[in-house]
Amino acid sequence: MSTTETHHPLWVAYGRSGVVGSIRKDEAGYTVTMAGADAPAGSYPSMEIAKSALHARMTPGSDWPEFREH
Repeated sequence: MSTTETHHPLWVAYGRSGVVGSIRKDEAGYTVTMAGADAPAGSYPSMEIAKSALHARMTPGSDWPEFREH
């Protein structure tokens, strides 16, 4: 018996105060989850749109976060 492990790339977004959210590539597209949230904020068709959506959900005036793949 063999098991298949599906790898879904994950990018963590870091702001000035630490982790602000994450983006996971999955079957739905690029799913944004903000740090501390109980549910995803939404899924987007491209990484660039997901990054913009995550930034838009941050505190107004926040710098663009640093995204690191994990």
